[in-house]
Amino acid sequence: MAGLGRNFQTLLSATVISNLGDGIATAAAPLLVASRTDDPVLVGLAVFAQQLPWLLFSLVSGVYVDRLDRQRLIVVVNVVRGLVIAALAVAVWQDAATLLVIYAAGFLAGTCETLGDNASAAMVPAVVPSADLPRANARLQAAFYLVNRFAAPPLGAALFVVAMALPFGVNAATFVVAAVLIATMRKVGADRPVSPGQPVPSDVPRRSVRADIADGVRWLWHEPVIRMLAVALCLMNVTLTAGFSILVLYSRDRLGLSEVGYGVLITMSAVGGLLGTALALRLQGRFDGSVLLRVGLVVETLTHVGLALSTTVWLAAPVLVAFGVHASVWNGVTVTIRQRAVPDELRGRVQSVAMMFSIGGHALGALIGGPIASWLGLAGPFWVSAVVMAGLTAIAWRPFGRRLVTASPATTRIRPAR
Repeated sequence: MAGLGRNFQTLLSATVISNLGDGIATAAAPLLVASRTDDPVLVGLAVFAQQLPWLLFSLVSGVYVDRLDRQRLIVVVNVVRGLVIAALAVAVWQDAATLLVIYAAGFLAGTCETLGDNASAAMVPAVVPSADLPRANARLQAAFYLVNRFAAPPLGAALFVVAMALPFGVNAATFVVAAVLIATMRKVGADRPVSPGQPVPSDVPRRSVRADIADGVRWLWHEPVIRMLAVALCLMNVTLTAGFSILVLYSRDRLGLSEVGYGVLITMSAVGGLLGTALALRLQGRFDGSVLLRVGLVVETLTHVGLALSTTVWLAAPVLVAFGVHASVWNGVTVTIRQRAVPDELRGRVQSVAMMFSIGGHALGALIGGPIASWLGLAGPFWVSAVVMAGLTAIAWRPFGRRLVTASPATTRIRPAR
């Protein structure tokens, strides 16, 4: 971590801790829902409840990420998330965790995420020089895949087998620890146009939330590359979550895996993600971003085809590894493009619009995955997703080959792709 500074090291440490808890819950939460129902629609609704706040509140959250002290906001949000998950752990322990309780906890945790995740993403360019953003994003990606997707899910499944409430208690504790770490960060001098805690100067007019939201939406919509990325991510996440929302049933009933086997299956994409983070910087240095984005569209399409055809873990696992490599490289390219292009005073709002498209896609995918599985079987969502992704690939192929943002906000320039 040499050269990226103490603040980034602290932010990375907090990210590792919170990703540990999230990864544990990634495996434990679907198992909890599956212990209450076998209906794929109800299983998918649990994912939808957690992602729905991104459709409802993301734009408003982005405004307050730009208005408030981001560091303090992350601390408060992590504490609240810890309390929500702790309440769920108590409900599970008391055998009072009905589907309604699970949905409510997911919705409240998701609401907190709209603030916390937006603020965390907006802080990265403030603590790392523009030239170091690819390296910083690669390390954050590596932490995500190593902890959230690789190490934590099997642990979460194992803890669930020991005691259903245990993984949620651990998840709650990790949020509190992450909040303490963020609180120890040094103040970021350029993080706010107006110093935190100080009144807005009298000559600066107070603006409505609606006007601030409009600024973020307008900026994104008038940047062709950023706009196309937002639309593409939305559709990619709709198709991805349509299948992954019922993955716990797919792994059990189609692949014949146990609870622990399901946790291990989730880690396969993490294995690929780790490989992707190791390759990302080299690939970005060797190939134009347009090449990496186009290849990513093809790989994601083939991922759905592979999972639709798989009837054994020995086929599904390599497909998920390949998907993980693609996802890691894709995220590294798109996040760096957006961070370099967006001015600091708009980062929270533009990030919130992008996240609304991105995670809103997850929410819509979770809503339709269950009904499609009930209609076409457990492989059905993957077949439908493959068709949609083929269409998106055809539509986005030319825009992604046209031009990409390659510089920082201060010297932003657009160049033709090679």
